Amino acid sequence: MILLDYLGRMRGTTRGRPPRVSVAEIFWSWVGAFSGIAAVGWAGQLLFAGHDLALLIGSIGASAVLVYGAPRSRLSQPRNLIGGHLVSALIGVACWKLLHPHPWLAAALAVSTAVAVMHAVRMLHPPGGATALIAVVGSPDVHALGFVYVLMPATLAPLILLVVAVLVNNIPRTRRYPEIWF
Repeated sequence: MILLDYLGRMRGTTRGRPPRVSVAEIFWSWVGAFSGIAAVGWAGQLLFAGHDLALLIGSIGASAVLVYGAPRSRLSQPRNLIGGHLVSALIGVACWKLLHPHPWLAAALAVSTAVAVMHAVRMLHPPGGATALIAVVGSPDVHALGFVYVLMPATLAPLILLVVAVLVNNIPRTRRYPEIWF
């Protein structure tokens, strides 16, 4: 009986598909994501030309989806965007430094601890989990950054996304960003 109940929860609901998004919403999400990622990439190239300090890490792409595609979500707000990446990067680097002989354990501990701490400090931002993971499974160049990784790319890149989000998401009258700052 317990097993059937457990398996029954996996069926999902009958609520149907998510509602359609307007063409205008799709357009502004595209403009924001393009502008934000372009700004981060351009800043990385300008500031770090000739160095391997790329600001464009995978978790920044995921943040762009949230900040430009779902700007009213609690997960997209500035506190979550900046704080989630910062906290997760700190945790990821610490886990790598402590457990690098066991990367599977460092990865699991980094992501799970990042989730727990983001919850505890009310800064949940799902791409933060990827930021913690990148600190562990990243290239030797990422590992060589050590705690510099927390500042660049894990804090600088989201700050650039935030500036672009404030500018772009407030152009159409149908959008507003942020809902809350802190």
